[in-house]
Amino acid sequence: MFRTLKNDVDVVLERDPAARNRIEVILTYSGVHAIWAHRAAHALWKKKLYFFARFLSQVSRFITGIEIHPGARIGQRLFIDHGMGVVIGETCEIGDCVTIFQGVTLGGTGKEKGKRHPTLEDHVLVASGAKVLGSMRIGRNARIGAGSVVLKEVPPNATVVGIPGRIVVQDGVKVGDDLDHINLPDPVADKFRQLEHDMIRLQEDVEELRREKAEKG
Repeated sequence: MFRTLKNDVDVVLERDPAARNRIEVILTYSGVHAIWAHRAAHALWKKKLYFFARFLSQVSRFITGIEIHPGARIGQRLFIDHGMGVVIGETCEIGDCVTIFQGVTLGGTGKEKGKRHPTLEDHVLVASGAKVLGSMRIGRNARIGAGSVVLKEVPPNATVVGIPGRIVVQDGVKVGDDLDHINLPDPVADKFRQLEHDMIRLQEDVEELRREKAEKG
């Protein structure tokens, strides 16, 4: 147990340049507090003390702004950076050395029963605001871009961006369109640009018809 708690602190010192020492991490990092509260709540959940597990998880949510269902399974060295707004569902499984940023949702897609939340393998990174929804596997070393919505499985060593999520890098090789972490696709804006272009063409056609009519008249 003490080794697990030490790993939870050490991973922050390794990945967050703002972390200065263990005392600071232990006393001020809400991500660490949420993980520790979850480990206690998960132990109660496994003993079928469901009410007390849920109560502890809700207290943790109120204090840290991070909601982790006590049924979720979390591996070693999880790093939740900042963490406000993070939601991790009941049947979610998280491997070792995973990084999750603020605003991430690891949730379900409806009222289905059984395994309904994602599984994140080791060394996965999920960037700010990303939503991973449904029972699927996110492969080892995968990267989920900020603001992405992932509804399908992601293979190992892949980078996914966009809404819905699309693989743009696989095993270090670019796949499909040349998308990046910042310039994500915007289908709504693309549609408006197309409509604007069509309206301009229609206006030009109408003006041309008016000129032809005036010349004939």
